[in-house]
Amino acid sequence: MKSFYLVCYDISDERRLRRVAKVMEDYGVRVLYSVFECVLSREEFDEMKQRAESVMDLTEDKMRYYRLCSRCCKVYRHLGYGRKARAEDSDVMII
Repeated sequence: MKSFYLVCYDISDERRLRRVAKVMEDYGVRVLYSVFECVLSREEFDEMKQRAESVMDLTEDKMRYYRLCSRCCKVYRHLGYGRKARAEDSDVMII
């Protein structure tokens, strides 16, 4: 079973920031500069978390993971230029 995750980060060093972003691109869709939507199994989530955190300096950088239920995922508002794609997967239905 896969779940929907919202992942946000604040990385103080540009080199680490680029490296974390590259990791995140393997797992989700960038919806804001440092925010990704991901649809992942528990194993994929654990792997993503380990890879991202191995790049970070935990004394300077921050990362937050939010697992959202399908009811929570359907309640969102988009404001601003363009319409970004959302993370989707055939195992997850967002109504």
